[in-house]
Amino acid sequence: MSQPKFKRILLKLSGEALNGGDKSQVIDFNVLDDYSREIRRIYDAGVEIAIVIGGGNIFRGASVEKSGIDRVQGDHMGMLATVINGMAVQSSLEKNGMITRLMSAIKMEQVCEPLIRRRAIRHLERKRIVIFGAGTGNPYFTTDTTAALRAIESESEVVLKGTRVDGIYTADPEKDPLAIKYKHLSFDEALAKNLRIMDMTAFTLCKENNVPIIVFDMNKPGNLYNLVMGDDSVGTLVSSEA
Repeated sequence: MSQPKFKRILLKLSGEALNGGDKSQVIDFNVLDDYSREIRRIYDAGVEIAIVIGGGNIFRGASVEKSGIDRVQGDHMGMLATVINGMAVQSSLEKNGMITRLMSAIKMEQVCEPLIRRRAIRHLERKRIVIFGAGTGNPYFTTDTTAALRAIESESEVVLKGTRVDGIYTADPEKDPLAIKYKHLSFDEALAKNLRIMDMTAFTLCKENNVPIIVFDMNKPGNLYNLVMGDDSVGTLVSSEA
């Protein structure tokens, strides 16, 4: 079997992806199982895997200010939602035969390990999948920023942002059938074109620390495996050089 292109990756998943597009349910466990089987393929290939998952399927802190909930309070609620999703992902991965560790930026030792960078790296070196929960532990930061920060801290080679679209386009491909997919962009090009790949804080962290981002369709079977094995036709790469 050929060797993976990446030794260690940070996989960013949205919380909304877990409900399978059905807002009447919080987690679609069939979707969760599908994701776990896709992750198992790269796990078996020897890739060291860190995961950050959002909490938008449960609670989105940034959207609650109009309801009267304080933004800081809302953001902390959103962080706890990411831990719930992290527990679900952990359970599914372990059911599919993988060894995992859930680490939280907010201490809750009965549920998950406290986030200690050196310990997280050691887990990865021992081929344990590390799921980073509770965001950055601070309000006003998104899970995109968390993904960028944890990728840098864990010395991951790339951020793989799994979405429902197979890359970055000139326009929203779900609304514009004439939208054209980019194969490769530099960080500067993405900024100049005002492409909303990640929030600005996350994007800047990746740019300044030379961590490439690949946006790809997580819902297409085989995409994740093909991507880490070096198939550059999957997704859109954003890096320091075009």
